[in-house]
Formats: sequence, structure tokens, C-alpha cells
Amino acid sequence: MRIGVLTSGGDAPGMNACVRTVVRTAIHFNLEVYGIYRGFHGLIKDEIEPLVSKSVSGIIQRGGTVLKSARSKGFMTDEGQQIAVDQLKKHEIDAVVVIGGDGSFRGARALEKHGVKVMCIPATIDNDIACTDFSIGFDTAVNTVMDAVNKIRDTASSHERIYVVEVMGHHSGYIALYSGLAGGADSILIPEVPFDLDQVCDKISSAYHRGKNHNIIIVAEGVGIKPGAAAENSSVAIGKYIEEKTGCETRITILGHIQRGGAPTVKDRLLASRLAYTAVNLLHQGKSGKMVGEVDKLVKAWDLEYALSQDQQLDMEYYHLANILASV
Repeated sequence: MRIGVLTSGGDAPGMNACVRTVVRTAIHFNLEVYGIYRGFHGLIKDEIEPLVSKSVSGIIQRGGTVLKSARSKGFMTDEGQQIAVDQLKKHEIDAVVVIGGDGSFRGARALEKHGVKVMCIPATIDNDIACTDFSIGFDTAVNTVMDAVNKIRDTASSHERIYVVEVMGHHSGYIALYSGLAGGADSILIPEVPFDLDQVCDKISSAYHRGKNHNIIIVAEGVGIKPGAAAENSSVAIGKYIEEKTGCETRITILGHIQRGGAPTVKDRLLASRLAYTAVNLLHQGKSGKMVGEVDKLVKAWDLEYALSQDQQLDMEYYHLANILASV
């Protein structure tokens, strides 16, 4: 049996640890393994080459992805998908391990409909994939945000300012919620929960009356964004509104792509290794069309179709706890 492995979508710390385990587990089961570079785009362009154990030596600690990642408009078409399938046949690749997020999984499903065996591994810092408690890269991203917030708090306290810190998450508030709770944020604004900026301002004023000389507000980048009205709802606009309403000096920090980089944490390396081993093992057993995830510390396999039909649910107990801790 010959398998291919690709990374697709936004890069996430731990992808390299995942690729490493896919390759070495495949070798363990006497399978041949091929690396597909630049995701589905590279698959169409025949950017495929064999991988051996040495190919993945020294990458477990590296962020990003050695297989690279790229968007592929061509793969969204039937013609592009057929070209991709033909490339797999050319290299006699029987199955593909797809490492990525929701869009990557949909690409895998397209391959499966063309008769290709697939196995999916969730890797996205947004943690917006259902059927797994956490996806690869999330823990590292949250720790990166935490480090930044710790530094920002020093300046916020020294200058008695309000800091609005924007983190990634167009449709998911996981990074904002977890970093906000762990970082002691005074307010957390996430897409899943409606908010009233006037109430946020009242909360800030109340804190100042209690003697608190600074505030940290964590904002997910997708908060309040509507088609044609993004400028009115951005973190910059939120910061300006807070400054005007409270009269307190306010600064806005957009952390951006720094959240995607860096060496993966122990948790992400372990998660990547466990999920990748299970994915290859399942292919070796002749199974296909699955997504592997970790639920309650156990690695499980779910039908890909089912996983794509589900929404990742935010744990609202964390949100309520954060509000309680910030209100007294």
C-alpha cells in the first residue's frame, strides 16, 4: 500500500510533528509514503515525492509545515479534482492523509467521492473542528497570545491604559476565550455571544472606581463583522468607542499571524503524534473516510461526513467563569 500526506489551509504549530508521525508510522507498517507539497494545489501540479524516515528528521520542534500550504481554486472544480486523482493514480498512491481544517476536510471528501481513500487529522489554531476537544496548533497559539498579553499588561498597568487586544478567530471564539480567562482579561468579546459595548464601558468605569488602573479586553477578530460593515465593527472601532465613552486612554494591539508561528507546545506535539499514528493505523486496516480526534483524552475515529455536519461547541462555562472573575 502506498499513502500520500499533505497539509492544507492555514499553518498550525504541530503540523510537522504530525507529518513526522505519519511517515514513520507508515514505515513501521511497511507502507510507502509520499509527501504532497503545497496541499491540493501541489497535488494538481504533481509536486509529489517519496519520503523516508530521514526526510522528517529534526522537524518535530519546528512550527509551520515542511510540506508547505497553498490555496487551490483549481481543486474546487470537477476538472481540477479529476487531475488530482489522475496524479495519485500516476504515483500509484492508494490513500491520502489530509492534515488541516474544515476546508481541507472538504477537499478530502471530494477525493473520496472520486474513489480515493482518505483519513483526516484536525490541525487549525482556531479549534473550530467538531469531534475533537482540541485541534493541533490551538494550544501553542493560546500560549503565544498569553505571552503577548502578559507583556501588554505590564505597559497597560504602567501607563494606566485600556488595551484592546485582537486575536484570531473569524467564526470561533476559542482563542479569545481561553487566553482571556487564563490571562485575566476584564472583558472577552467573541462571535458566539452578543455583546453591548456600553455595558463593557460601564464595566471599565466600575473597575476604575474600585481602584483598578488598567483594563485588558480580548477581542476575537470576527466579532460583530457583517458584510459591508467591517470597518464599523473592527477592534479599532471598538477601541475608539471605548476611549470616547470612558474618557480613558485606549490602545489597540492586533496580534495577527504571530499566533500561527513558533515551536509547538508539548501538548500539541503529543496530540499530533497520537492522531497521526491512529490515522495511518486505520488506513493500514483498510478503513477510509474518517476523521480522527481526541475526546476526553481518548483518540476516536468519526465518519468524515458526520464530522463535517457538526459544529464545534464552545464551553460556555469558561465564558461565565471569566465574567465572574472580572466582575469583582
